[in-house]
Amino acid sequence: MPVNDYAQTDTLTAEQEAGYIQQYLPLVNKILRQLSYHANAVIDSNDLQQIALVGLLTALRRYGIPDAEFPGYAKYRIRGAILDELRQADWRPRTVRQKTHQLSHQIQQIGQKLGREPDFSDLQQALAIDAQTYHDYLQSEYLASVESLDAVMDEEGDGQFGTHRDNPERFYTRQQQLSQAIAILDPREQLILTLYYHHEMNLKEIALVLEVSEARVCQLNKRLNDKLVAHIKQSESVC
Repeated sequence: MPVNDYAQTDTLTAEQEAGYIQQYLPLVNKILRQLSYHANAVIDSNDLQQIALVGLLTALRRYGIPDAEFPGYAKYRIRGAILDELRQADWRPRTVRQKTHQLSHQIQQIGQKLGREPDFSDLQQALAIDAQTYHDYLQSEYLASVESLDAVMDEEGDGQFGTHRDNPERFYTRQQQLSQAIAILDPREQLILTLYYHHEMNLKEIALVLEVSEARVCQLNKRLNDKLVAHIKQSESVC
């Protein structure tokens, strides 16, 4: 639907907001399930739920009366609110970030020597790392890639994702760029994207569907996020 077919919407009343929050509460809970593994180590579960609800409320106030496209927009606002709180809580202390960066460089070098992406057995032999260190590394890199993708999709001057009301052209341009970027993914990556963003499955559930390890899903999800970010940024530079 063309952007100019959207009319300005009236401000929602408190009663309307309360009703829509109840309506979209299942969406909030699905996103909480996705990110709780990462966030609960830093943020209390009750506080996390309140943060997510504030994200939903912000989405409602910026969007206006929800339509069929609202859930897709709200996901970015809710997930963004959680990721913002994680950043403020410094979910990756400086020492962890430094260690992750160093490990990432070492893994890249090993991959270049092997001519393929190294698995845990390769790294265990070359770097003498344990399973927990490798798991923490994958989780850290994965969540950082989620942040990167959301940051690109949320790239407005004030950190807010453009809506029909404040920047409709930007909103739809980003959506079109994302659709084009998804088309370059291979079938398995597209399936992972669908399971994660549309069905709101967490990594463990996706691993069961694909019959691979959770660590492998972590790797694949990070890779596809990186592809999407690179393609969107390239599209932006061409424009």
